[in-house]
Amino acid sequence: MTSQNIASAIEELKALLGDRLSTGSSILEMHSHDEAYSTPVMPDAVAFPETTEEVSEVVKICARHKCPVVPYGIGTSLEGHVIPVAGGVSVDTSRMNKVLEIHDSDLDAVVEPGVTRTQLNEELRATGLMFTVDPGADATLGGMAATRASGTNSVRYGTMRENVLALEVVLPNGQIIETGSRARKSSAGYDLTHLFVGSEGTLGIITKLTVRLFGQPETISAATCAFDTIENAVNAVIMAIQIGLPLARVELLDDMQMKGMNIYNPDMPMAETPHLFLEFHGSEAGVAEQVEMFRSISEDSGGSDFKWATKTEDRNRLWKARHNAYYAGKSLRKGAEGVVTDCCVPISALAECIARTKEEIAESGLIAPIVGHVGDGNFHLLILVEPGNEDEMKRANALAAKVNHLALELGGTVTGEHGVGLGKRKYMQAEHGGAYALMATLKKAVDPDNIMNPGKVVTLN
Repeated sequence: MTSQNIASAIEELKALLGDRLSTGSSILEMHSHDEAYSTPVMPDAVAFPETTEEVSEVVKICARHKCPVVPYGIGTSLEGHVIPVAGGVSVDTSRMNKVLEIHDSDLDAVVEPGVTRTQLNEELRATGLMFTVDPGADATLGGMAATRASGTNSVRYGTMRENVLALEVVLPNGQIIETGSRARKSSAGYDLTHLFVGSEGTLGIITKLTVRLFGQPETISAATCAFDTIENAVNAVIMAIQIGLPLARVELLDDMQMKGMNIYNPDMPMAETPHLFLEFHGSEAGVAEQVEMFRSISEDSGGSDFKWATKTEDRNRLWKARHNAYYAGKSLRKGAEGVVTDCCVPISALAECIARTKEEIAESGLIAPIVGHVGDGNFHLLILVEPGNEDEMKRANALAAKVNHLALELGGTVTGEHGVGLGKRKYMQAEHGGAYALMATLKKAVDPDNIMNPGKVVTLN
């Protein structure tokens, strides 16, 4: 691909989209990065299609000129997924934001990719249903499917992998295909829906999704609980899961993260020791039973200082504080930037993985609070670095690498929910072995000219 190819594509796109193709500097800058601590790269233009057919025409034009295409949702990804490293056109799906169908009897909804999880749940409020995948950020469902997002509810309700039933996708040649159906199971051929879920825009652009819904629980109770060690907190969760206690949410925050929480949320003071944030869903009697069972389990593991929240406003306050953990962590070092990484291990290995991670943090000399979706073995590290400090950045990257290799050593994965993007690509061979070459074969078969989000997930020669 050459700059002339890209320029020719942009001229055709202007004729197609008019003022919905932007080359303004502020728009280009917004689409040059996501939430990752990565070097921004400007696209050459940003397209704002409003229909699947327009997405198809945009991709056909770019394919003819071998112009790179980078799908863009809302920019909340954490591994540089949307950075247009080869230039080209960012395709922003934010104007494709309609909830098309709600099938309350079948517990599913059909949406365009620019619909956010908050928007969908607002539209579902009167139906008594809810969409459960909650990565913290108010991300678009298209982006959440592309990155196989999960979050705080995954321990009970599953990730995007379990909650996407069907997709409409524009392939790299502009062809529109549909995968899956609204049926809850199928044995009809290859599972193409889940090939695209997690493909990070490298195989096509998602233009429609059918997602699972769940009934809103009759009763919800949330709580925080303090522990003297991370190992005791994790052991309490393992025991709860092994006896089948249906935890809706269970989040681990280490002692350093709790220091940040107290700085950022001075009206919610808590002991600066490892904590679990929990939520229970069900009938009034069922939730009461779950609460008492977990209280007994946690007390046997040294849990204390229980604080319960049953009122909606109290629960919202609690989970808002959890969702703002990134900013709370950054408050530990004024002016610092955060290098974020995540990994996931079998839950039986989680306590060991976190303990060894904290040893690596101490050796690095950096501040790095930990937050974990402890119910499914996933945790996040926020490594704080001084902007422009090359030595600290080098140590931060070395720390992230050690944590990722530790996860592999313990039978896990280098990313539980952030995805690969640019940041995790260097670990893919170590994690997947020969299967990584198969991913490249699939990429080349679907996108032979490597125009779809090039440089992400796999590298083509």
